[in-house]
Amino acid sequence: MSIPAMNLMTALRSGHATSPRLTWYGPDSERIELSGRVLDNWVAKTANLLQDELDAGPGISLRLELPAHWKSLVWALAAWQLGMEVVLDGGPADLLATSSPGEAGSGDAAGAGVTAGFDAVVAVPLAALAMRWPGTLPPGVLDYAAEVRSHGDVFMPYAEAEPGLSALRLPGRGFSHGELLTGFAAAGPAAAGEGAEAVPGEGARILVRAGDGLDTALAEALGCWDRGGSIVLVHPEVEVTEHLLQNERVSGA
Repeated sequence: MSIPAMNLMTALRSGHATSPRLTWYGPDSERIELSGRVLDNWVAKTANLLQDELDAGPGISLRLELPAHWKSLVWALAAWQLGMEVVLDGGPADLLATSSPGEAGSGDAAGAGVTAGFDAVVAVPLAALAMRWPGTLPPGVLDYAAEVRSHGDVFMPYAEAEPGLSALRLPGRGFSHGELLTGFAAAGPAAAGEGAEAVPGEGARILVRAGDGLDTALAEALGCWDRGGSIVLVHPEVEVTEHLLQNERVSGA
């Protein structure tokens, strides 16, 4: 039985292969646009890295210490394709992906440093054109930017995930893989603890504010993609102007 994340990625790469599915506005005039096919390629490469290098698979937990960013959405989708649990409550997990590897981990073991408490730690640089981590990484930390491009554009899981497995752990609540689209995404911001908002229509291109947090961005993005839409994800430092909304043809701001 296919889990929702697998079905969603199939839809994105087949029905929306060349049209924008994710547009990112970051600091310093940064704009990144990913079509369905390109988004699927990034997700596949990341899932292959997790599976082939870190032995990730169904039931393995991944803590994301990342802000709402296009790469964070890629990481979550990759983990869900594998049947993993994405941890957003700061709790324990098997693996860690972080944009601040010098601050991650809190173990007391001598010499363990940043990797304490995790089977593996991956450093994720957020700069759009980063080919490797800018600087020296702590011992034992994997450089995502340097490693991910060598992995395949097509993902084939080694093990099949069950819909009942945990997919997402939030503060005070969680969702199974079977509930990702019908529960977490369907509720939108309310699933992440925010107030309820109107659900965008089929095929809508919506504005997602990164300042609302990664959990909210994931809920809004999944719900929008599930309805055949696309998202414009905007960093908190970027002013959302009428020109931006019109230029991106945002239909639900």
